Amino acid sequence: MDRKIQKVLLLGSGALKIGEAGEFDYSGSQALKALKEEGISTVLINPNIATIQTSEELADHVYLLPVNADFAERVIEKEKPDGILIGFGGQTALNCGLEIADRCLLRRCGVRVLGTPIQTIRDTEDRALFVRRLTEIGVDAPRSQGATTLEEAKKAAAEVGYPVMIRIAFALGGLGSGMCKDEQALEERVKRALAYSPQVLVEEYLNGW
Repeated sequence: MDRKIQKVLLLGSGALKIGEAGEFDYSGSQALKALKEEGISTVLINPNIATIQTSEELADHVYLLPVNADFAERVIEKEKPDGILIGFGGQTALNCGLEIADRCLLRRCGVRVLGTPIQTIRDTEDRALFVRRLTEIGVDAPRSQGATTLEEAKKAAAEVGYPVMIRIAFALGGLGSGMCKDEQALEERVKRALAYSPQVLVEEYLNGW
């Protein structure tokens, strides 16, 4: 039987600039307030003092630390939360949540993921997995292949046929995604993309959609 949730760790919005992505600060703040109303102790990791959620009246314990797996691991080992919320901090929190899950930290420490399950997040963040899931439920999608290197991307583009759409995985708002009409354009875009993300999706370009 699952133990009762008494303490929850929330991965915050991270080192965003003032006025940037306020929806993550807002949603995280509301989550902290809702937990507090239920009598649940809250812990927040967020290095950005210019956010509402780091205000002293919201979380019971605030760690002004980078939202990454190394710091999250140390906080979890110290605070021993029963649950964790990773869907309220944008891309930074999602990536952090996936990494600590990959390290088996959550299972080892008995921390329940509240809200969207890890596998669902992985299925939507990993472009190749997402296309596979669409195919499984009969949703039409452009022909595509995942790539983790420039050479893989070039090979995929040759098979799909130019022009192609490059979509970047694990990046907020598809950072750097775009259309490539030839190999030179693809090389420039994929090199930049792989500096931000470990994976790109090389996809059939549907002109006019």
